[in-house]
Amino acid sequence: MAASLLRLHFHDCFVNGCDGSVLLDDTSTFTGEKNALPNRNSARGFEVIDAIKANLEKACPSTVSCTDILALAAREAIYLTAGVFWSVSLGRRDSLTANAVVLSGAHAIGFAQCSTFKRRLFDFDGSSNPDPTLDSSLLGNLRTVCPNQNDSNSNLAPLDAVTINKFDNVYYKNLMNNSRLLESDKLL
Repeated sequence: MAASLLRLHFHDCFVNGCDGSVLLDDTSTFTGEKNALPNRNSARGFEVIDAIKANLEKACPSTVSCTDILALAAREAIYLTAGVFWSVSLGRRDSLTANAVVLSGAHAIGFAQCSTFKRRLFDFDGSSNPDPTLDSSLLGNLRTVCPNQNDSNSNLAPLDAVTINKFDNVYYKNLMNNSRLLESDKLL
């Protein structure tokens, strides 16, 4: 769950700052970020944030923003898994409108479904070849986890195969060595 809460916080903050817009549901007048196509099968942990918000509303109604809850939940999740702690300034206001969602980064811990990157392993850019920028040993490992068949689409591969459940800088070192799982990570 730590990876999901960190990623959820990242999705909220990346485009136009931390404003809680990633929690917005669809209405009759706009599509919320929660169900936007880039977040489907990627952003998770909404039920944890909803439960925290419900408990806080009982104790102190209309006091703590969803934006602050996202920031604190991400921090506490990482603290519990990696012992890394940082200060969080409180008092952010929640947005009432959705922002565009851009996916890249925040992949130091967690997993991705094979369906999100499998084309890089077998048919990159329609070439019937793997992505030439992908590290060859990583390619071999990923092809084992995600064979070129439809029933492997829901299999999971770690975003950082070196330190799978540890929030650290190895993910960024992997990027420099072309050992990045998701194509969007090359933007970093």
